[in-house]
Amino acid sequence: MSRLLARIGLRSIMLFYLAAILVGPLAIVFWRTFEDGLGPAWAALTTPETINALKLTLIITVIAVPVNTVFGIVCALAIVRRRFPGKGLLNAFIDLPLALSPVVVGLSLFLLYGQAGWFGWLSDYGVQVLFALPSMVIATIFVSLPFVAREVVPTLREIGDEQEQAARTLGAGGWQTFWRITLPSIRWAVTYGVILTTARCLGEYGAVAVVSGRLQGQTETATLRVQERYEAFDLAGAYAISIMLALFAILVLVAMTVLRPREEAA
Repeated sequence: MSRLLARIGLRSIMLFYLAAILVGPLAIVFWRTFEDGLGPAWAALTTPETINALKLTLIITVIAVPVNTVFGIVCALAIVRRRFPGKGLLNAFIDLPLALSPVVVGLSLFLLYGQAGWFGWLSDYGVQVLFALPSMVIATIFVSLPFVAREVVPTLREIGDEQEQAARTLGAGGWQTFWRITLPSIRWAVTYGVILTTARCLGEYGAVAVVSGRLQGQTETATLRVQERYEAFDLAGAYAISIMLALFAILVLVAMTVLRPREEAA
């Protein structure tokens, strides 16, 4: 009886904690968004500035996710399958974006690509990095860099390299071995990492806020648009865009929930 009460108590505490920290804030945003009907929310989402912000967010995501997917796979293969000086350092540096504040990342890029920075000379040749799409893409790539690599590394270690060695023994080349043996073996890890990377790119705020300049209708992403609308006392607009981002997050959660059983079955 005491064990049953203990289990019920622990579960109740856990559910209360999740409700207070996660479900509660999300529920209040949904309620605030639609308390006056769909009209104000739809009007806020269809303004040219909001549409541009959503488009810019998707463009940055479409660029950053493939780059980090390729980097993550190559980096994971190097860490697990190769021996080279500095391997441990590389393994540690992959986690740097997880430990470093995004605001610090943005400030570092600002100092690097500013007029007095190491790459400030790019502006002399007409290459606009800061307060433009390139800096926002670089910042997003930096903060979302670890996820694919961190999903693929343990999978590669788990499957071992026996099948790859057998393929090479039978005369398969490096690319043939990768496409026919390695990639199918890590496909679920790559997919899971891509989903996490996408979620991180869509929700990035700190680093992008520093390097974008927050130019309305030009360098304003969805997350920046939420803050801008909130500070302008346009609560309907802020809530509506927040709902869009929340729906993206829910889709990511559903995708991870669906893919995880398949990964375990594979």
